Amino acid sequence: ANTEKAIFLAPEPITIPTAHPTLSDLRLDTLTPANWSLRTQLNAQFPSDTHPSGTATWLILDNLHPNQRYEVRVCWAATQPTEFKLDTFPLETVWDSPELMASLHEYSTYRHAVTKDDEVQQQPLRDSSTGIPVAKEREASVLLLRILAAADYFTTDASLMSKVPPVDVDIILDPFLFNILPRSIAGTACYIIGVAVAAFFLSGKIITWIQQLIA
Repeated sequence: ANTEKAIFLAPEPITIPTAHPTLSDLRLDTLTPANWSLRTQLNAQFPSDTHPSGTATWLILDNLHPNQRYEVRVCWAATQPTEFKLDTFPLETVWDSPELMASLHEYSTYRHAVTKDDEVQQQPLRDSSTGIPVAKEREASVLLLRILAAADYFTTDASLMSKVPPVDVDIILDPFLFNILPRSIAGTACYIIGVAVAAFFLSGKIITWIQQLIA
């Protein structure tokens, strides 16, 4: 599979109001450290004057741990040649940018047209101490994730050139352990280090054993 990723630091918490319109009204899928993966299909298109980087998909990254490093990545099959670009934005950056707001509004309108409430992966509001769902303002570290998908192939099949099929992807939010390495590869890294340490000590014994045989 192919992978494209972005690495970022979670921002300081901000107040998330529950008065409408809310983040949930956007009907965007949400990733959190507890709900960290999403298997879905992303729309793509060939680059054009109006969409030079392809089709935009927006998600919410919620309940992040402030100042912790994260990696968000998109994985897709090599049989679907696509160029992805990932960017994260604080909420205020999007609100203050007409270009970003237009893109977000376009995608949110599309989501309202094609999804139902139970088809949207969202994070319910919960009390931080009890875990009980609540309906009040909350403090949270939140970012918006924009994924741009541009078709990257050429074929003699006219239908595929005129209409790009959706791309099957896995979108994964991966926190860094101690802000050093992604959690998903921590086990592999520990294994490699263990093998290297064992090989170092074992090599010394093997050399000593060979020297004794030669002697």
